[in-house]
This record gives sequence, C-alpha cells and structure tokens, in this order.
Amino acid sequence: MSKQVIIIGGGIMGLCSAYYLKKEGCEVTVIDQSNMDGGASYVNAGYISPSHFISLASPQIISKGIKFMFNPSSPLYIKPRWDPEFLKWCLAFKRSANKAKVERSIAVIKDINLLGRALYEELKASQQFDFHYERKGLLMCYKSDKAGEAEWKVGQRGIQEGLGVRHLNREEVLAMEPHAQLDVKGAVYYDCDAHMTPNNFMSEMKSYLESIGVLFYKNERVIDIHVSHGTIHEVLTEKQSFSADEVVMAAGSWSPSIMKKLGLKLPVQAGKGYRIDVHEPTGIQYPAILSEAKVAITPMDGFTRFAGTMELSGINHSIHPERVEAIANAVESYYQKVRIGPENKSAAQCGLRPITPDGLPFIGKSARCKNLTIATGHAMMGWSLGPATGKLVSEIITHQNTTLALEPFSPDRRF
Repeated sequence: MSKQVIIIGGGIMGLCSAYYLKKEGCEVTVIDQSNMDGGASYVNAGYISPSHFISLASPQIISKGIKFMFNPSSPLYIKPRWDPEFLKWCLAFKRSANKAKVERSIAVIKDINLLGRALYEELKASQQFDFHYERKGLLMCYKSDKAGEAEWKVGQRGIQEGLGVRHLNREEVLAMEPHAQLDVKGAVYYDCDAHMTPNNFMSEMKSYLESIGVLFYKNERVIDIHVSHGTIHEVLTEKQSFSADEVVMAAGSWSPSIMKKLGLKLPVQAGKGYRIDVHEPTGIQYPAILSEAKVAITPMDGFTRFAGTMELSGINHSIHPERVEAIANAVESYYQKVRIGPENKSAAQCGLRPITPDGLPFIGKSARCKNLTIATGHAMMGWSLGPATGKLVSEIITHQNTTLALEPFSPDRRF
C-alpha cells in the first residue's frame, strides 16, 4: 500500500523530495505559502559545488563576522537585535566554529555534494527534462597574495579529498576568460563543480510532478499541526485541513516557526542573499567566486547572474540598496568590461537561506515525532544538495537503507 505524504514547502527541497517519493510509489501533496515562483530556490547562484566542503561554521567566519557585522555593505552583515532565539543560535554557531568540527564535517559535506551532482546528471540523462546544466568547474578568483594563499590552502585540501584542483596564474585565468578582462592575480580552479539556471529546473520539475499526479496547493499557509502520541494526524492551512501517513518539513527559513506548533525547536536562522541579473552580453564564460568580495558569478541560460552577501536580519525580504551596490562595485572591480546599470540594480531580488549552527543541514526524523521527516538548513548549498536531500527523504520514508549515513544530519543533534 502506497504512503500518503504531505510536503510542507515547495522550494528545491520540497520538489526533489516529491520527485523521489513519487518514484517510490507514494502519493504526494505539496503545500506552500507562496505562489512558488520566488525565493532562495529561484535567486541562488545555481552552483552544484563539491568545492564547498568547508563548513560555513568555521573559525574564519567568526573572525570575519566580528569585523563585518556593523557594516551594512560588507559581504557578511549581522543586524544587531534583541532576539533570544537568535542569540542562542549565535552561541551555538560560535561553539560549532572550531577546527575539530570543521575537520569532521569535510568528508560529510563533500560526499553529499558529490551525490547531489550525480543525481542532477542522472535527472538530465533521463530525458524527462531539458534544463540547463553545464559542468565547467569554478574559478576562485583573487586580487591579493593573501587571498590567493588562503584559497590555495583550501584547494590543496580539496586535492587530498580527491577533487580536481589547479592553481592558475593570471595568464592562465585570462586564457580561460579571454573576453571578460578579468583584473586578478590568479585563481584556484575546481573542475568538479557544475552550474545551472534555477528557474529552468524549478519550472520543469513542477510541470513534470503535476503531470505524474503530485498535488500542489499554493498560497496556503500552515497555521496548525495536530499531534497525538508523537504522531502528526492533521495539517491545517488557512483554507483547509490535510491528513497523511508522513509529513516532510521542507519550508526553509520558515521551518522553525512551523515546528513550534509541534513543540520542537529547530535552530535555523534566515541568511538573506541578493542577486542581480544582467541580460546584456558580459563575455563571462566560467562560474567564479570573487574571493575578497564573496560575490558569485554564473553564466546562466541567456543572462549572467551576480549573487552574494549573507545578511542575518531575520525573516524579511527588504532590499538594501547599499548591499546591491556592493555586489555591483565588486563585479566591476574584477571584470573591467562589465557594467551593471541602474535598471539591473533596481531589479535585484533576494532569498532567505536557512542556516544551522554547524553548517550541516537537518535531514531525518526527530525522536519527538514518528511520522515527520525534516529537510532544511542547507544554507548556501541548498541548490547543490536538493536532489541528494530528496533521495534521502524518500529512503527514510520508505524504510530503505540510506545512500549516506544520516547521523551527521540528525535534527536532534546537540550544538
């Protein structure tokens, strides 16, 4: 008998969970509070990134965070505010940001990213989809020797982990990017990475899921969840009620507020990121991260996306012009031919990334609720880890051996 599954959240985690659950014969319903056409799953850099194997919760982030936190134009901005949950999260983040924990998480992060890449390539090869996908690698571009040394130190660790990494001098970078007039000293190149155009994939996946019987309820906010004896019996929205055998929590940065209805505290904070799209030709051929500025560049299907910043300011979609300007200025500083006009800046959008205290996502069940599977907290790797998370969710719910060990992702882990 097939299981009835409700997925709360229609972003990349929700859709990928629906895809793999449907493959296992489940009947799937997706509920989302939005129209499912915006947010972090649509405005991200589109990276599939095995290169990002260093946890966000690292000692370097702590030192940089203190330096940046009061500067609204900095790559990392923490809005000072009195919020007990946020302060608890900050303390947990600080405890997690140590060398030993970072070291233990490297293989975990690398392996789930490699699984995500393999599954994207499997989806592409299935001929059920026609989304944009290119595996051209990633350039970590730097202007200063200090930044170059730091990037190469990480690159050397990537080599130890079996990834393809090369240190390129200025001339080698310009040979790869002959049309963009990059002003850099060099770059560390990861050939293991790929990139996509998020809107393409999200649109195609929604259409495909609808065609195979997945039900979507858009613009419906979950207002309550009824639990008895550790089991969810009913999910209520503003418009109706739903019941199912299993529930998947994939609501991103909104997951903690919904989880409170279950009496569960999920330590997740929203990290706002911005993006600027330029449809005019830029000459940029390779995805790149501008090391000093922490800005991501992606040549997408028909346009170039410039994305960046991490803003910890709670749940809001306010666009701060100084942060948009900071991205544009960084791009123009590195790419001498690129100009980002006022119309591009005024069309900038943002999305909220769900961030855990230790930089690892929550994937799995909590001992507090038998039929709830949690899939959130992917921070800046959400796009990269979508299919991997969806597959793990389906394996959990259908009682299969999981492709990866779940202990590092446990929602009940201590910080």
